Amino acid sequence: MFTRTLVTSARAALFAVALVSMVAPASAQQPAQPSPAAIAIAKELITLKGAAAMFTPIVAGVIMQVKGQLLQSNVNLAKELDEVALQLARELNPRVSEIFDTAAKLYASQFTEQELKDVLAFYKTPAGQKVIIQEPRVLDQSVRFADEWASKLASEVIDKMRTEMKKKGHDL
Repeated sequence: MFTRTLVTSARAALFAVALVSMVAPASAQQPAQPSPAAIAIAKELITLKGAAAMFTPIVAGVIMQVKGQLLQSNVNLAKELDEVALQLARELNPRVSEIFDTAAKLYASQFTEQELKDVLAFYKTPAGQKVIIQEPRVLDQSVRFADEWASKLASEVIDKMRTEMKKKGHDL
């Protein structure tokens, strides 16, 4: 469960990075402070792309991580720590809005209001909706492929290093 929460949080972060990197680059005419209208459009964009929902597990993940650390040295307090964790989850879950608000401001500071409108319009099209649905799958598959690829590459590097070191008189 804890590992799944961390993986979900990591995927949320990766998805957020992908959100920013997959849209058109910002123009050089960026305002220093985003307008309230730009922030509102950015919030709509984040919500439409489903990223807002991806922030929710972060609070639970932090609580579970801290609870796990405390359980290591206080095993007999599991029940009480569970109760406190539930209480903290109810208390701290509204703080997810801090991440959402900051993400909207980041978007609004990187894109003009018109660019945000254009991106939002795209994501409301059938092609944009398909990107929203398929992008998480593509990212998951890409991460899995990269892990497998890196593992195979590591084996190849080990073999080649051993071969080269053997030529130098070292048997690794």
